Amino acid sequence: MLNSIEEGVILFSSAPSKTRSNDTEYPYRQNSDFYYLCGFEEANSVLILVKTGESTRTLLYVEPHSEEFALWNGARLGVEGAMKRFSVDEVHSMLEYPNHIKEILREHIALYIDFQDDSSILKLAQQSAKDLRETRGVKRTLRCLHDVTYLIRSQRLIKSPEEIEAIRHAISLTASAHHEAMKQCKSGLREFELQASMSYIFLSNGAMSEAYGAIVAGGNNANTLHYVDNHDVLKEGDLVLIDAACEWELYASDITRTFPVNGKFSDAQRKVYEKVLDVQLRVIEAMKPGVKRDWLQRYSEELLCQALIDLGILSGDREALMEAKAHKKYAPHGIGHWMGLDVHDPCPYVDDAGESLVFQAGMVMTIEPGIYIRADDASVPEKYRGIGIRIEDDILITEEGCENLSSMIVKTVEDIEAMCANQL
Repeated sequence: MLNSIEEGVILFSSAPSKTRSNDTEYPYRQNSDFYYLCGFEEANSVLILVKTGESTRTLLYVEPHSEEFALWNGARLGVEGAMKRFSVDEVHSMLEYPNHIKEILREHIALYIDFQDDSSILKLAQQSAKDLRETRGVKRTLRCLHDVTYLIRSQRLIKSPEEIEAIRHAISLTASAHHEAMKQCKSGLREFELQASMSYIFLSNGAMSEAYGAIVAGGNNANTLHYVDNHDVLKEGDLVLIDAACEWELYASDITRTFPVNGKFSDAQRKVYEKVLDVQLRVIEAMKPGVKRDWLQRYSEELLCQALIDLGILSGDREALMEAKAHKKYAPHGIGHWMGLDVHDPCPYVDDAGESLVFQAGMVMTIEPGIYIRADDASVPEKYRGIGIRIEDDILITEEGCENLSSMIVKTVEDIEAMCANQL
């Protein structure tokens, strides 16, 4: 990280605790950028990186150990525990941060921060910078503020072997959960019952958090892309779309499977499903180092548009339909996104010149084509109305091409029907 700057101070603050209601809080989840750099998971902490010429310093500020806090909430690592555990030059108490920050900023001209961070920790650093400008005897003061997020999130694009292993483990638990949902599914269940069966798999295997709010969408609910109510009854003859996954050591997985509630695809469901699957397999096959993400998006849209023509949902010249964006009515979202510490990893998609990034070994991207046909869409053949299908896998770019990290999760018609019948 420090190799990315000539000199200056980089400041990251931890994620704040968030109130759920009155005096209760949501389960704490660390700021992903902060965690990426130091691995510290406690709230109210600060990481400071300093570069002066050829020398560097790393400082971590943490909440001190408190017996009273430990009684009510559990023990903190404290200064001594953090110093033993983390590879930083110095660990200090947060109580010292207000007095230290002005001296840390002294004689530096550049401060790198997250522009979206409005914490009191950052505001104190900004006030200290202002005070320094008004202090006699200080020859060099801050005159450059930089947004640090592009620097760190560019680094987060390429996953280390340890990061990939964490993602693999999250996917392995998610695979078991999706298979369990297929085995348990039957008409008359409510959507949240399938969600509960998946949550049990996650929690009983040590994954303490879903990677995002689960989508369990039966029938026409699948045509609401971010459907999260998950309370309707699953009906005979419908499909159910499940977009759900867990985190492992804060690293996400992101998987979607669509399967029949009664375990058997109808002819119309099979036709749409196999078109979506064919698109997904062809897009994954095209992924390798050197391919641009925007080319992959265009390629996927061409395939989906052709699939809609083949199904008789669209008619006409494909290029003309693409130009008119007619396919977007039934395939509205992108083909995929970066994934890592965040399920939608906020890493850049373009370079400094605004050009689409090319794939490199170590990048992880979801591939998730979908076709969504609302039940009230009278412009399509009746047999297709109410069908919503998405198939999503997590793909690692390798030196030779790519690897589907979630290939163990069944997705052919035959394998899904066998899994639903508990025959796999």
